[in-house]
Amino acid sequence: MKGIPILIVFFSMFLAASLLIPSPIFPGSILCTFIGKIVDYEYLRFVGAVFNGIFYGTILWLVFVAVSRRFEKEK
Repeated sequence: MKGIPILIVFFSMFLAASLLIPSPIFPGSILCTFIGKIVDYEYLRFVGAVFNGIFYGTILWLVFVAVSRRFEKEK
């Protein structure tokens, strides 16, 4: 599957951005608010970053797949 590298790249980018940017990023910040009592406070930042990576990586991967299929149909 040629879309897997796209998924990995965008997951990594949003994971790193969520860890490096000091302000909370949606939707990871909301997830951290909901599970704040379950997970230790020191791990909430990492959980939110992983969730942001999965969320935004998946959305951009789906966009890539839709656009690439549209270009393949035109040929």
